[in-house]
Amino acid sequence: MDQFRHMLIGWLLDGSGGPVRRETLMTLSKGRVASLGKQGPEYFKQREVEDLKSCTLVPGFVDAHVHLALSGTEDAGEREAQRKASLESSSTRIRDHLKEHIRHGVVAVRDGGDKDGHALVYKHRVLAKSPSPVAVKAAGQGWHASGRYGNLIGGSPQTGETLAQALARRGAENDFVKIVNSGLNSLTCFGAETASQFALEALVEAVKKAHGLGKKVMVHANGRIPVGWAVEAGCDSIEHGFFMGRENLEKMAERQTVWIPTVFTMAAYAEKLAGRSRESEVAKRNLDHQLDQIRLARRLGVPVGVGTDSGSLGVHHGQAFCKELQLLLTAGFTLEEAVQSATARGAALLGVEDHTGMLAPGKPATFVAVRGGPERLMEGLKSPRLVVVKGEVVDGGKDFLSQRLRGSKEEFRQD
Repeated sequence: MDQFRHMLIGWLLDGSGGPVRRETLMTLSKGRVASLGKQGPEYFKQREVEDLKSCTLVPGFVDAHVHLALSGTEDAGEREAQRKASLESSSTRIRDHLKEHIRHGVVAVRDGGDKDGHALVYKHRVLAKSPSPVAVKAAGQGWHASGRYGNLIGGSPQTGETLAQALARRGAENDFVKIVNSGLNSLTCFGAETASQFALEALVEAVKKAHGLGKKVMVHANGRIPVGWAVEAGCDSIEHGFFMGRENLEKMAERQTVWIPTVFTMAAYAEKLAGRSRESEVAKRNLDHQLDQIRLARRLGVPVGVGTDSGSLGVHHGQAFCKELQLLLTAGFTLEEAVQSATARGAALLGVEDHTGMLAPGKPATFVAVRGGPERLMEGLKSPRLVVVKGEVVDGGKDFLSQRLRGSKEEFRQD
Protein backbone atom coordinates (compact mmCIF):
# COMPACT_ATOMS: atom_id res chain seq x y z
CA MET A 1 0.00 0.00 0.00
CA ASP A 2 1.30 3.44 -0.98
CA GLN A 3 2.12 5.37 2.21
CA PHE A 4 2.65 8.65 0.38
CA ARG A 5 0.38 11.39 -0.88
CA HIS A 6 1.22 13.15 -4.12
CA MET A 7 0.05 16.61 -5.21
CA LEU A 8 0.79 18.51 -8.39
CA ILE A 9 1.06 22.21 -7.48
CA GLY A 10 0.48 24.93 -10.06
CA TRP A 11 2.54 27.61 -8.31
CA LEU A 12 4.54 27.23 -5.11
CA LEU A 13 6.05 29.90 -2.87
CA ASP A 14 7.98 27.81 -0.36
CA GLY A 15 8.61 30.53 2.27
CA SER A 16 12.37 30.74 1.63
CA GLY A 17 12.13 34.01 -0.27
CA GLY A 18 13.18 32.22 -3.45
CA PRO A 19 11.35 32.47 -6.78
CA VAL A 20 7.96 30.95 -7.47
CA ARG A 21 8.15 27.29 -8.54
CA ARG A 22 5.96 26.20 -11.43
CA GLU A 23 4.18 22.82 -11.64
CA THR A 24 5.91 21.18 -8.71
CA LEU A 25 5.13 17.69 -7.49
CA MET A 26 4.90 17.61 -3.70
CA THR A 27 4.93 14.28 -1.91
CA LEU A 28 3.69 14.06 1.69
CA SER A 29 4.17 11.34 4.25
CA LYS A 30 2.95 11.26 7.83
CA GLY A 31 2.26 14.98 7.97
CA ARG A 32 5.55 16.10 6.45
CA VAL A 33 6.87 17.03 3.03
CA ALA A 34 8.76 14.03 1.71
CA SER A 35 9.92 15.58 -1.56
CA LEU A 36 9.47 18.51 -3.94
CA GLY A 37 10.43 18.36 -7.60
CA LYS A 38 9.57 17.55 -11.17
CA GLN A 39 8.50 14.17 -12.51
CA GLY A 40 7.97 12.72 -15.95
CA PRO A 41 4.84 11.08 -17.41
CA GLU A 42 5.77 7.62 -16.18
CA TYR A 43 5.50 8.79 -12.57
CA PHE A 44 1.87 9.79 -13.05
CA LYS A 45 0.97 6.51 -14.69
CA GLN A 46 2.05 4.58 -11.62
CA ARG A 47 0.65 6.81 -8.86
CA GLU A 48 -2.46 8.69 -7.97
CA VAL A 49 -1.71 12.42 -7.94
CA GLU A 50 -4.07 15.04 -6.53
CA ASP A 51 -4.67 17.93 -8.85
CA LEU A 52 -3.76 21.39 -7.52
CA LYS A 53 -2.52 22.69 -10.89
CA SER A 54 -4.94 25.62 -10.72
CA CYS A 55 -3.70 26.73 -7.29
CA THR A 56 -0.95 28.70 -5.63
CA LEU A 57 0.43 27.19 -2.42
CA VAL A 58 2.20 29.00 0.40
CA PRO A 59 3.20 27.77 3.88
CA GLY A 60 0.73 28.35 6.69
CA PHE A 61 0.93 31.93 7.94
CA VAL A 62 2.21 33.29 11.25
CA ASP A 63 0.63 36.36 12.85
CA ALA A 64 3.33 37.50 15.24
CA HIS A 65 1.26 40.05 17.14
CA VAL A 66 -2.35 39.51 18.20
CA HIS A 67 -4.54 40.01 21.25
CA LEU A 68 -6.88 37.01 21.27
CA ALA A 69 -9.01 38.21 24.18
CA LEU A 70 -9.94 41.42 22.36
CA SER A 71 -11.82 42.01 19.12
CA GLY A 72 -11.64 44.73 16.50
CA THR A 73 -15.14 45.99 17.26
CA GLU A 74 -15.85 49.71 16.94
CA ASP A 75 -18.42 49.61 19.75
CA ALA A 76 -16.82 51.52 22.63
CA GLY A 77 -19.04 49.86 25.21
CA GLU A 78 -18.20 46.39 23.94
CA ARG A 79 -14.48 47.17 23.92
CA GLU A 80 -14.67 48.27 27.54
CA ALA A 81 -16.63 45.13 28.45
CA GLN A 82 -13.96 42.97 26.82
CA ARG A 83 -11.25 44.60 28.92
CA LYS A 84 -13.17 43.67 32.08
CA ALA A 85 -14.49 40.31 30.87
CA SER A 86 -14.45 37.11 32.89
CA LEU A 87 -12.31 34.18 31.85
CA GLU A 88 -15.41 32.34 30.64
CA SER A 89 -16.49 35.20 28.40
CA SER A 90 -12.95 35.71 27.12
CA SER A 91 -12.57 32.01 26.39
CA THR A 92 -15.54 32.02 24.04
CA ARG A 93 -14.10 35.01 22.21
CA ILE A 94 -10.61 33.47 22.03
CA ARG A 95 -12.06 30.26 20.59
CA ASP A 96 -13.93 32.21 17.91
CA HIS A 97 -10.86 34.28 17.06
CA LEU A 98 -8.75 31.16 16.58
CA LYS A 99 -11.37 29.89 14.14
CA GLU A 100 -11.14 33.15 12.20
CA HIS A 101 -7.37 32.84 12.01
CA ILE A 102 -7.49 29.34 10.58
CA ARG A 103 -10.18 30.39 8.07
CA HIS A 104 -7.69 32.88 6.66
CA GLY A 105 -4.69 30.57 6.62
CA VAL A 106 -3.08 31.76 9.84
CA VAL A 107 -1.83 28.64 11.63
CA ALA A 108 0.32 30.21 14.38
CA VAL A 109 -0.11 33.34 16.49
CA ARG A 110 1.82 35.17 19.20
CA ASP A 111 -0.46 36.79 21.73
CA GLY A 112 0.88 40.06 23.12
CA GLY A 113 -1.10 39.98 26.33
CA ASP A 114 -4.36 41.05 27.93
CA LYS A 115 -5.10 42.63 31.29
CA ASP A 116 -5.76 39.38 33.13
CA GLY A 117 -3.70 37.03 31.00
CA HIS A 118 -6.77 35.15 29.78
CA ALA A 119 -5.17 34.05 26.50
CA LEU A 120 -2.36 32.30 28.37
CA VAL A 121 -4.81 30.66 30.78
CA TYR A 122 -6.90 29.50 27.81
CA LYS A 123 -3.84 27.91 26.27
CA HIS A 124 -3.00 25.97 29.42
CA ARG A 125 -6.54 24.97 30.41
CA VAL A 126 -8.30 24.47 27.09
CA LEU A 127 -5.79 23.98 24.30
CA ALA A 128 -3.73 21.56 26.40
CA LYS A 129 -6.74 19.21 26.42
CA SER A 130 -8.23 20.04 23.02
CA PRO A 131 -5.52 21.39 20.71
CA SER A 132 -6.32 23.91 18.00
CA PRO A 133 -4.77 23.71 14.53
CA VAL A 134 -3.45 27.17 15.39
CA ALA A 135 -0.21 27.07 17.40
CA VAL A 136 -0.52 29.66 20.17
CA LYS A 137 2.40 31.37 21.87
CA ALA A 138 1.37 33.75 24.63
CA ALA A 139 3.00 36.37 26.82
CA GLY A 140 0.12 36.34 29.30
CA GLN A 141 0.40 39.87 30.70
CA GLY A 142 2.75 42.55 29.44
CA TRP A 143 4.88 44.70 31.76
CA HIS A 144 4.56 48.47 31.85
CA ALA A 145 5.87 51.12 34.22
CA SER A 146 3.50 52.26 36.96
CA GLY A 147 1.28 55.11 35.77
CA ARG A 148 2.22 54.62 32.11
CA TYR A 149 0.37 53.12 29.15
CA GLY A 150 -0.16 49.37 29.21
CA ASN A 151 -2.88 48.55 31.72
CA LEU A 152 -5.00 47.19 28.87
CA ILE A 153 -2.51 44.37 28.24
CA GLY A 154 -0.79 43.79 31.58
CA GLY A 155 0.50 45.18 34.83
CA SER A 156 3.43 46.85 36.58
CA PRO A 157 6.19 45.57 38.87
CA GLN A 158 5.33 45.74 42.54
CA THR A 159 6.65 48.60 44.69
CA GLY A 160 10.37 48.13 45.22
CA GLU A 161 10.54 45.37 42.60
CA THR A 162 12.70 45.66 39.48
CA LEU A 163 11.38 44.74 36.05
CA ALA A 164 13.69 41.71 35.98
CA GLN A 165 12.42 40.52 39.36
CA ALA A 166 8.81 40.99 38.27
CA LEU A 167 9.08 38.96 35.09
CA ALA A 168 11.04 36.24 36.92
CA ARG A 169 8.27 36.03 39.54
CA ARG A 170 5.56 35.53 36.96
CA GLY A 171 7.48 34.13 34.03
CA ALA A 172 7.44 30.38 34.57
CA GLU A 173 4.35 29.65 32.50
CA ASN A 174 4.48 32.19 29.67
CA ASP A 175 6.05 31.56 26.27
CA PHE A 176 7.39 35.08 25.74
CA VAL A 177 8.06 38.16 27.81
CA LYS A 178 6.20 41.29 26.71
CA ILE A 179 7.53 44.70 27.77
CA VAL A 180 5.80 48.00 27.01
CA ASN A 181 8.44 50.70 26.65
CA SER A 182 6.60 53.68 25.18
CA GLY A 183 3.15 55.13 24.84
CA LEU A 184 0.74 54.90 21.93
CA ASN A 185 1.05 56.82 18.69
CA SER A 186 -0.60 60.21 18.88
CA LEU A 187 -3.59 60.67 16.60
CA THR A 188 -3.66 64.40 17.18
CA CYS A 189 0.01 65.39 16.86
CA PHE A 190 1.92 63.77 14.01
CA GLY A 191 5.31 62.36 15.02
CA ALA A 192 4.92 62.98 18.75
CA GLU A 193 7.18 60.70 20.80
CA THR A 194 6.87 59.54 24.40
CA ALA A 195 9.66 58.85 26.88
CA SER A 196 11.00 55.37 27.52
CA GLN A 197 9.00 53.65 30.26
CA PHE A 198 12.06 51.89 31.67
CA ALA A 199 15.69 52.94 32.08
CA LEU A 200 18.22 51.29 29.79
CA GLU A 201 19.82 49.49 32.75
CA ALA A 202 16.45 48.03 33.77
CA LEU A 203 15.79 46.81 30.24
CA VAL A 204 19.24 45.21 29.98
CA GLU A 205 18.72 43.39 33.26
CA ALA A 206 15.21 42.26 32.26
CA VAL A 207 16.24 40.93 28.85
CA LYS A 208 19.19 39.10 30.39
CA LYS A 209 16.87 37.51 32.97
CA ALA A 210 14.31 36.51 30.33
CA HIS A 211 16.94 34.97 28.09
CA GLY A 212 18.32 33.11 31.08
CA LEU A 213 14.86 31.62 31.54
CA GLY A 214 14.83 30.57 27.90
CA LYS A 215 12.30 33.19 26.84
CA LYS A 216 12.42 35.72 24.02
CA VAL A 217 11.42 39.33 24.63
CA MET A 218 8.98 41.34 22.55
CA VAL A 219 8.94 45.08 23.20
CA HIS A 220 6.17 47.51 22.37
CA ALA A 221 8.11 50.64 21.44
CA ASN A 222 7.55 53.75 19.33
CA GLY A 223 9.94 56.66 18.96
CA ARG A 224 13.72 56.89 18.80
CA ILE A 225 14.71 56.49 22.46
CA PRO A 226 12.21 53.77 23.49
CA VAL A 227 13.13 51.68 20.45
CA GLY A 228 16.84 52.44 20.71
CA TRP A 229 17.07 51.33 24.32
CA ALA A 230 15.08 48.16 23.66
CA VAL A 231 17.39 47.23 20.79
CA GLU A 232 20.47 48.09 22.86
CA ALA A 233 19.16 45.88 25.66
CA GLY A 234 19.08 42.93 23.26
CA CYS A 235 15.35 42.38 22.80
CA ASP A 236 14.27 39.84 20.18
CA SER A 237 11.61 41.88 18.45
CA ILE A 238 10.37 45.45 18.25
CA GLU A 239 6.60 45.75 18.05
CA HIS A 240 5.16 48.72 16.12
CA GLY A 241 8.31 50.88 15.91
CA PHE A 242 6.59 54.00 14.59
CA PHE A 243 8.93 57.00 14.27
CA MET A 244 12.01 55.05 15.38
CA GLY A 245 14.23 56.50 12.65
CA ARG A 246 17.07 55.35 10.44
CA GLU A 247 19.68 54.95 13.17
CA ASN A 248 17.56 52.39 14.98
CA LEU A 249 16.81 50.54 11.75
CA GLU A 250 20.54 50.34 11.06
CA LYS A 251 21.12 48.90 14.55
CA MET A 252 18.34 46.38 14.02
CA ALA A 253 19.83 45.31 10.70
CA GLU A 254 23.23 44.86 12.35
CA ARG A 255 21.82 42.86 15.26
CA GLN A 256 19.13 41.13 13.17
CA THR A 257 16.45 42.28 15.58
CA VAL A 258 13.07 41.34 14.14
CA TRP A 259 10.63 44.15 13.44
CA ILE A 260 6.84 43.67 13.54
CA PRO A 261 5.53 46.95 12.04
CA THR A 262 1.74 46.42 12.59
CA VAL A 263 1.21 49.03 9.88
CA PHE A 264 -2.41 48.11 9.11
CA THR A 265 -3.47 49.52 12.48
CA MET A 266 -3.07 53.03 11.09
CA ALA A 267 -5.04 52.20 7.95
CA ALA A 268 -7.83 50.90 10.17
CA TYR A 269 -7.76 54.02 12.34
CA ALA A 270 -7.83 56.26 9.28
CA GLU A 271 -10.94 54.48 8.03
CA LYS A 272 -12.81 54.12 11.31
CA LEU A 273 -12.12 57.69 12.44
CA ALA A 274 -13.06 59.24 9.12
CA GLY A 275 -15.73 61.35 10.81
CA ARG A 276 -13.08 62.93 13.05
CA SER A 277 -11.00 64.65 10.43
CA ARG A 278 -7.92 65.55 12.50
CA GLU A 279 -7.42 62.06 13.89
CA SER A 280 -8.07 60.42 10.53
CA GLU A 281 -5.58 62.76 8.84
CA VAL A 282 -2.85 62.03 11.40
CA ALA A 283 -3.51 58.28 11.13
CA LYS A 284 -3.00 58.49 7.36
CA ARG A 285 0.26 60.38 7.86
CA ASN A 286 1.37 57.79 10.41
CA LEU A 287 0.58 55.08 7.86
CA ASP A 288 2.60 56.76 5.12
CA HIS A 289 5.56 57.34 7.45
CA GLN A 290 5.53 53.71 8.58
CA LEU A 291 5.49 52.54 4.95
CA ASP A 292 8.56 54.71 4.33
CA GLN A 293 10.29 53.08 7.31
CA ILE A 294 9.43 49.63 5.95
CA ARG A 295 10.94 50.57 2.59
CA LEU A 296 14.12 51.63 4.35
CA ALA A 297 14.13 48.51 6.52
CA ARG A 298 14.01 46.35 3.39
CA ARG A 299 16.98 48.17 1.86
CA LEU A 300 18.99 47.92 5.08
CA GLY A 301 18.26 44.23 5.63
CA VAL A 302 16.14 44.45 8.78
CA PRO A 303 14.29 41.14 9.30
CA VAL A 304 10.60 42.06 9.07
CA GLY A 305 7.84 39.78 10.34
CA VAL A 306 4.09 40.09 9.96
CA GLY A 307 1.87 40.99 12.90
CA THR A 308 -1.55 42.60 12.72
CA ASP A 309 -2.20 43.74 16.32
CA SER A 310 -5.61 42.10 15.89
CA GLY A 311 -7.92 43.22 18.65
CA SER A 312 -7.12 46.88 18.01
CA LEU A 313 -9.89 49.13 16.71
CA GLY A 314 -10.93 47.94 13.26
CA VAL A 315 -8.28 45.19 13.15
CA HIS A 316 -10.16 41.92 12.99
CA HIS A 317 -8.62 38.54 13.69
CA GLY A 318 -7.77 36.53 10.61
CA GLN A 319 -9.03 38.89 7.95
CA ALA A 320 -6.51 41.61 8.85
CA PHE A 321 -3.60 39.36 7.93
CA CYS A 322 -3.80 39.69 4.15
CA LYS A 323 -4.23 43.45 4.58
CA GLU A 324 -1.00 43.65 6.57
CA LEU A 325 0.70 41.46 3.97
CA GLN A 326 -0.58 43.70 1.17
CA LEU A 327 0.98 46.73 2.86
CA LEU A 328 4.40 45.05 2.74
CA LEU A 329 3.91 44.79 -1.03
CA THR A 330 2.89 48.46 -1.10
CA ALA A 331 6.18 49.26 0.68
CA GLY A 332 8.21 47.52 -2.02
CA PHE A 333 8.53 43.94 -0.84
CA THR A 334 8.37 41.35 -3.58
CA LEU A 335 5.67 38.73 -3.20
CA GLU A 336 8.33 36.16 -2.36
CA GLU A 337 9.82 38.41 0.34
CA ALA A 338 6.42 39.19 1.83
CA VAL A 339 5.51 35.51 2.03
CA GLN A 340 8.87 34.75 3.69
CA SER A 341 8.15 37.44 6.30
CA ALA A 342 4.69 35.96 6.88
CA THR A 343 5.86 32.36 7.18
CA ALA A 344 9.47 31.28 7.77
CA ARG A 345 10.52 34.45 9.59
CA GLY A 346 7.50 34.44 11.87
CA ALA A 347 7.88 30.72 12.57
CA ALA A 348 11.51 31.20 13.60
CA LEU A 349 10.60 34.08 15.91
CA LEU A 350 7.85 32.07 17.60
CA GLY A 351 9.79 28.81 17.60
CA VAL A 352 7.06 26.92 15.71
CA GLU A 353 9.13 25.59 12.82
CA ASP A 354 7.78 22.10 13.56
CA HIS A 355 4.27 23.42 12.88
CA THR A 356 4.80 25.69 9.87
CA GLY A 357 7.39 27.94 8.24
CA MET A 358 8.70 26.53 4.96
CA LEU A 359 7.65 23.92 2.45
CA ALA A 360 10.75 21.78 1.98
CA PRO A 361 11.65 18.11 2.42
CA GLY A 362 11.41 17.17 6.10
CA LYS A 363 9.30 20.21 6.99
CA PRO A 364 5.68 20.06 8.18
CA ALA A 365 3.09 19.74 5.41
CA THR A 366 1.30 22.90 6.50
CA PHE A 367 0.06 25.09 3.69
CA VAL A 368 -2.61 27.36 2.28
CA ALA A 369 -3.97 26.90 -1.25
CA VAL A 370 -5.76 29.61 -3.22
CA ARG A 371 -7.18 29.42 -6.71
CA GLY A 372 -5.20 31.06 -9.49
CA GLY A 373 -1.63 32.20 -9.97
CA PRO A 374 0.53 34.27 -7.61
CA GLU A 375 -0.91 37.51 -8.98
CA ARG A 376 -4.23 36.51 -7.39
CA LEU A 377 -2.79 35.47 -4.03
CA MET A 378 -3.90 38.54 -2.07
CA GLU A 379 -7.46 38.30 -3.34
CA GLY A 380 -7.53 34.54 -2.80
CA LEU A 381 -6.40 34.85 0.81
CA LYS A 382 -9.70 36.49 1.69
CA SER A 383 -11.19 33.02 1.37
CA PRO A 384 -8.55 30.31 0.85
CA ARG A 385 -9.57 27.18 -1.01
CA LEU A 386 -7.77 24.91 1.39
CA VAL A 387 -5.87 25.11 4.69
CA VAL A 388 -3.81 22.07 5.65
CA VAL A 389 -1.89 21.60 8.91
CA LYS A 390 0.62 18.75 9.11
CA GLY A 391 -1.10 16.95 6.27
CA GLU A 392 -4.63 17.30 7.66
CA VAL A 393 -7.29 19.48 6.04
CA VAL A 394 -8.46 21.92 8.72
CA ASP A 395 -10.43 24.33 6.56
CA GLY A 396 -11.82 24.32 3.04
CA GLY A 397 -13.41 21.69 0.85
CA LYS A 398 -11.96 18.26 1.48
CA ASP A 399 -13.66 17.22 -1.77
CA PHE A 400 -11.23 19.53 -3.54
CA LEU A 401 -8.47 16.99 -2.91
CA SER A 402 -10.54 14.23 -4.46
CA GLN A 403 -9.73 15.57 -7.92
CA ARG A 404 -7.22 13.11 -9.33
CA LEU A 405 -4.86 13.03 -12.25
CA ARG A 406 -4.28 9.27 -12.23
CA GLY A 407 -5.13 6.14 -10.24
CA SER A 408 -7.97 5.37 -7.88
CA LYS A 409 -8.80 6.28 -4.30
CA GLU A 410 -8.53 2.65 -3.27
CA GLU A 411 -4.86 2.59 -4.30
CA PHE A 412 -4.00 5.76 -2.47
CA ARG A 413 -4.24 6.94 1.11
CA GLN A 414 -2.16 8.70 3.74
CA ASP A 415 -1.18 6.43 6.64
